[in-house]
Amino acid sequence: MLSQALPVVSLPGSAIIDGMPIVGHGIDIVETTRVQRMVEEHGQRFLDRVFTPAEQAYAARNPKRQYEHLAGRFAAKEAVLKVLGTGWRGGIAWTDVEVIKEASGQPKIVLTGECARIAGTLEIERWHISISHIETHATASAIGLRGEGK
Repeated sequence: MLSQALPVVSLPGSAIIDGMPIVGHGIDIVETTRVQRMVEEHGQRFLDRVFTPAEQAYAARNPKRQYEHLAGRFAAKEAVLKVLGTGWRGGIAWTDVEVIKEASGQPKIVLTGECARIAGTLEIERWHISISHIETHATASAIGLRGEGK
């Protein structure tokens, strides 16, 4: 069975796929041991600098998979910054990008601070985020979308 390709229309700085105005797409992969090593070396200082209290609490609920969950959120933050085109500069804090969990279990992006300002400038109103992890690696994909009719 062949799948049908979605129609793509190129616009300056974005694409329209099936009526969704995509501003950008970012993807990242993180070694779980890298995050674990940072926590072991820098402790709560690292956790507070990179993860919001809600993100830390979510990861701590399952100690066996804590570093997988932290690595997944780390990858998601990196993926979002790739969409914004900024990297970690210009007053951006790690905690400006927060991954929360919907009641359905689906991850959701919440932006604050400089990241929220930049997303506003780019007219990003919605995010699609996907996070996957195994014991050794975590990956995330983020798509920033303009609002309806923009």
